Amino acid sequence: MPEQSVFYYADETDLSWQPTLQPMWTPIGQQIMIPTPGAPKKRYGIGAVNYHTGEVVALVQKRKRRSEVAELLERLLAKHPTETIYIAWDNASTHRDGQVDDLLRAAAGQLVLLYLPTYSPWLNPIEMLWRQLRREVTSCELFETIDGLVDACLRFFERLNERPGRALSIIGTDSTLSP
Repeated sequence: MPEQSVFYYADETDLSWQPTLQPMWTPIGQQIMIPTPGAPKKRYGIGAVNYHTGEVVALVQKRKRRSEVAELLERLLAKHPTETIYIAWDNASTHRDGQVDDLLRAAAGQLVLLYLPTYSPWLNPIEMLWRQLRREVTSCELFETIDGLVDACLRFFERLNERPGRALSIIGTDSTLSP
């Protein structure tokens, strides 16, 4: 049985090719035009943030299904082969099914899932990372292709992992509590 443990908050988010529109300052009498594509395309961010270190494990997928959720769990298991991994997330149906249960059984106690109450995103700090992703990457920005959006999102997570203290700041963790 693993001796050490890590704690993650995890969740999914929609990433639309449509720009995230936000209020912005403009000169009086001038309106900023934000181009939008005709047909909205989507990708899905599936990620987890380590509450103590700020490290982010994130995937951008075409779908938000059980197999993609299982892939995130497999990545966390590969990243922490000798530690117990606690994951707090919501009660989405993709978090509770046979594929996830099979993975839990195979992990033999190394993976512990903690379910947050339904309809309570304020209890999951990763929601603040998704909000920051929108501010920095998709706010009033139209990418030429959906692949451009995906690349920009993955670069955002790479930048966070280069300075994990920044992720801790975004999610509101006191870094002095880190082990």
